[in-house]
Amino acid sequence: MTATPTTGPTAGLTFPVTPSAVPVSEQRRAEILAAPGFGKFFTDHMAVAMWTRDAGWHDAAVVPYGPLQLDPAAAVLHYAQEIFEGLKAYRHADGSVWTFRPEANAARMARSARRLALPEVGEAMFLEAITQLVRADEAWVPTGGESSLYLRPFMVATEAFLGVRAAHEVKFLVIASPAGAYFPGGVKPVSIWLSQNYTRAALGGTGSAKCGGNYAASLAAQDEASANGCDQVCFLDATEHKYVEELGGMNLYFVHDDGSIVTPELTGTILEGITRDSIIDLAKDLGHEVTERRVSIDEWREGVASGRITEVFACGTAAAVTPVGKLVSPDGELSHGTGAAGEVTMTIRNTLLDIQYGRAQDTHGWLRRLV
Repeated sequence: MTATPTTGPTAGLTFPVTPSAVPVSEQRRAEILAAPGFGKFFTDHMAVAMWTRDAGWHDAAVVPYGPLQLDPAAAVLHYAQEIFEGLKAYRHADGSVWTFRPEANAARMARSARRLALPEVGEAMFLEAITQLVRADEAWVPTGGESSLYLRPFMVATEAFLGVRAAHEVKFLVIASPAGAYFPGGVKPVSIWLSQNYTRAALGGTGSAKCGGNYAASLAAQDEASANGCDQVCFLDATEHKYVEELGGMNLYFVHDDGSIVTPELTGTILEGITRDSIIDLAKDLGHEVTERRVSIDEWREGVASGRITEVFACGTAAAVTPVGKLVSPDGELSHGTGAAGEVTMTIRNTLLDIQYGRAQDTHGWLRRLV
């Protein structure tokens, strides 16, 4: 068994800034921020740090955004030793910039690192990297609506070695991309394809880690969903093929006619979403009973047909909360509600966004100021 590499010293690790000599012009940046889309444009800088087995973490800095130089034998290219995170920076009405529960992202990245035999990034280093990057590129944080600056911390094995073992050289980076509203024309329910040919993860696998391989494994199923006119794909468990797990990149919630809410429990094959965890607390604050347990596909179908399940929604960093309008499979189509987003779904969505954008009191202490 290959041991997980130790983190190495990170105390006092800082990210000094080297300003870009050729930043995007103010005019071009304004054009991008007017219609940023998602993941299409990137800011002027990126945070980087190196790790080696002997020296631990070192050479941390915020540097001009640009291509990486990798040896063709770099372990990440051959054995997919890689993990990532996703979180957002939000511009508040007073011009300040905040992020939402970054400590939880740091903790999840550490768990993912252990599963992929990568070095852990300590919370202090993680927070320092995103803080210094956002401060360097504050002008890229959009203003208005549901826009934000999406932050993508990630780690890749860079050692040039073809032997199958944990890499002895790793690079940690954070890049940033302005993001527009997920629903620019207003919130609309999405359609879900039920995958019966593919599973996302199995017990003992990497389902609970946020690694690229999980997303690569979902792409064929997502293509199948698109071919059937659906927006997203839903996966069932890999053992019995009957229990609902998650979508390609979002967790699921089921609202019942008595106001109670159920979400699939974490079994080791489902990603522990930070939005998912936050919604559990927010829904309880709003007076809902929330239960984490296994939900079968038959329960989903029968619950909607009988009226027991009144709303279904998905959640994740990119979309926050997304109403589900219908479930499609080779067995037929199951419509949810009237075709509009449900009241409970929208109340939870608005409550979450109001906290993130500073329009409501953060009673849980989830927000962290960056600028």
